[in-house]
Order: sequence, then structure tokens, then C-alpha cells
Amino acid sequence: MTYSEENYLKVIYHLSTATSKGIATNAIANEMESKPSSVTDMLQKLAEKDLVIYKKYQGVSLTDKGRFTALMIVRKHRLWEVFLLEKLDFSWDEVHDVAEQLEHIKSDKLTDKLDEFLDFPTEDPHGDPIPDKEGNIKKVDKKLLSEVEAGKKVICVGVKDSSPAFLQYLDKQQIALGSAIDIVSKEDFDMSLTLRVHDKQLTVSNKIAANLFVKTL
Repeated sequence: MTYSEENYLKVIYHLSTATSKGIATNAIANEMESKPSSVTDMLQKLAEKDLVIYKKYQGVSLTDKGRFTALMIVRKHRLWEVFLLEKLDFSWDEVHDVAEQLEHIKSDKLTDKLDEFLDFPTEDPHGDPIPDKEGNIKKVDKKLLSEVEAGKKVICVGVKDSSPAFLQYLDKQQIALGSAIDIVSKEDFDMSLTLRVHDKQLTVSNKIAANLFVKTL
């Protein structure tokens, strides 16, 4: 498989986690920053390899073979993120782009050795679950901070937006995986939140809250 084919499978997999319906060509084009016509050509190639089921105007879905292939790419990506953070002292806002390159290494033996070397981690630095070598992936009990009512205590368990800008913002606010957060109040006007983190009070926008995954205590 080419790098491009692998990237398409990964995008289709990520989009499919949010819906049970077929994924629209335009949605894939937006994620890949490509033309819909180019996406259609790629989907036809992937269908010929029995990696996706594609019917014009009905969207695309992964076959069992395609889903497993996508999960193995995701597995490599997230293991490399853990390695970069824990062993090479990369920050959590730096690991994604480097892992995007490393995820295309073909050696299954290397991936398994990496998993063992890291003591079989179950989550990446952003709180996302890491599939095992059989393609099993645990479901994480989480919700967006924006969905939690005022007065609750939560723990940060992941991020929806893993862009460097967002992660750097969280660093400035001393919010990281495992951080305990008290939701002091919520504004009716713009749904912004007043939080208490590490005995410091701060206000965050609804946009910030809608990109932070938490678990209610």
C-alpha cells in the first residue's frame, strides 16, 4: 500500500467513529485537503483492494480488512507518539507530526517490539486508546467538558483537537491528562466556563471546552 492509501484509510476510520452511516466523499476531501474527484479515484482503488465498500452517492465504509488495516496504522501512530514523549522528551504538541511519518514503517516485528519496550501502553499522549495487535480497541468512557454542568468535578482524559496551538494553550493553563478540574460556573450567554485547576481559577471559552475530553468523578 502507498502512504496515500494508508492515510485515506486512517481518515475514513476516524470519520466512521462518529457515525454509523457511510462517509461522504466531501467529508473525506475536507480532511485530506483534496478535490472530491481525486477522493473518488482513490476510493475506487481501495474498493478494488477490498479495503472499502464504495457506492456512488451512498458514501463509503471500511470492510473488515480495511478496518483492521486502518487500526494497525493507528496503532503504530499512537505507539510512536508514546515513544517520542516518554523516551525522547518530545512535548505532547510535537509528537503528532513526527508520528505521521513513522506510522508508515511496514515492519510488524518493529511495532510489536516497540509495544513491548513501552510496556504495552493503552493510551497515547492525547488520551486516545491504542489498538492491540489483534485490532481490539477499548472504548473510553468520556464526554466533552462543554457537555458537563456546573458544580461537577472532572478529570481531563483526552483532547479532541490535538493541534500544537491547542495543546500549547493547555500547557499555559497547566491542564494535562489527569488534571482535576472543578467546574465553578457556566455562563448562559456564551456557555463559557469558570474552572478551578490546581487551586487557580480561570475562564475558558465554549470552543476550548468543546475540545477537551473529561471523565466525571
